[in-house]
Amino acid sequence: MNNSSKGGRAYTRRVLLASLVGTAVEFYDFYIYATAASLVFGPLFFPSGSATAQLLSSYATFALAFVARPVGGWIFGHFGDRIGRKSTLVASLLLMGGSTIAIGFLPTYATIGWIAPLLLCILRFGQGLGLGGEWGGAAILAVENAPPGWRARYGMFPQLGAPLGFLVANGLFLGLGLLLGPQQFHDWGWRLPFIASAGLVAVGLWVRLTLVETPAFAKALAEAPPADIPLFEVLTGYPRQVVGGIFAVIAVFAIYYVMTAFALGYGVSTLHYARNDFLEVQLGAIGFMAVGIVASAYLADASGSRRAMMLGCVVAIIASFLLAPMMGAGALLPVWGFLSLGLLSMGLVYGPIGAFLPGLFPARVRYTGASMAFNLGGVLGGGLTPFIALSLAQHGGLAYVGYYVAGAALVSLLALLSLTYQVE
Repeated sequence: MNNSSKGGRAYTRRVLLASLVGTAVEFYDFYIYATAASLVFGPLFFPSGSATAQLLSSYATFALAFVARPVGGWIFGHFGDRIGRKSTLVASLLLMGGSTIAIGFLPTYATIGWIAPLLLCILRFGQGLGLGGEWGGAAILAVENAPPGWRARYGMFPQLGAPLGFLVANGLFLGLGLLLGPQQFHDWGWRLPFIASAGLVAVGLWVRLTLVETPAFAKALAEAPPADIPLFEVLTGYPRQVVGGIFAVIAVFAIYYVMTAFALGYGVSTLHYARNDFLEVQLGAIGFMAVGIVASAYLADASGSRRAMMLGCVVAIIASFLLAPMMGAGALLPVWGFLSLGLLSMGLVYGPIGAFLPGLFPARVRYTGASMAFNLGGVLGGGLTPFIALSLAQHGGLAYVGYYVAGAALVSLLALLSLTYQVE
């Protein structure tokens, strides 16, 4: 079944919108947690002590979702490869959105004691499960509807949901900071972005429920029954692709969460910039991530996804040595310059991933394979990154955070060099 049989260009626009809106909603949910974890979750959900200890505890809950993501990738990938992409994507959106909305209504440690951080951890795990099934399905939805020669440009739409979600999330936090006093924001204002997720989830569901299954999935079902256990087939049939894919995406997560979650927490708590001023700097830098995504997607369709991603890794390695002098310069302009360069490099690596990872696996197990590689890479590259970066900054200085970013980019570069072919 091709696009012309479903309304031609109108249906194509709907597919791309579904990929973009769904991941924008998912990443919005994920980012508001990262922002709240950096700003308020420490004192609200953990026993009183040093501010650093509370921030580290908050970052530890942030890491929980990365543990959940591979589990979500396995569960949603299993059903996505067996019953279809559409219904699985709807379920992942509902789980992620429901967990996020519930966080907005959580009582704090001062109200119910240790039950508060326990519930926060459970809901954070639910966020991770939903996102674990979201990205792979959204990317596959786009690339399996792409015409020849357009896979990376179609596959970039889920990636563009990341800067869009970031803009909405941080823009909302910035607006609340301007409208509310510090105590109001601390007491209840932080809850509003979580509750507002309900409206965004409704939009995402409305778009996705109008879609049909992809041509590649329909063809795979026509040729053979679905795999009984897709994960087993992926691990036994494509181990090199799984391992290579995992390490190829480490740089994406490490770079991103250093530039966002770590930078915000460190900039406000240690460098003592005003929260709203730092949020404005990050909002001004995030557009470079979108530029990198689009540029690398076009480059990938012209010369290959692997080469485009390798270029991004090289740029990230170069940028990492500027982290200490620019972040520690004592002014927001060089901070903005560094964050812009870092997010540009992240976008260059991130843009072609929507075409690259699904292309490592055949259609019958593509959802599982791409999701597992992406989410396990997220565990290694992003799960503990804010925690590790903060610890490195405190014990060794900002230069060591730069070395950490360079190391992650080098690992991804070497992994990409090892993946010299794709299955499809």
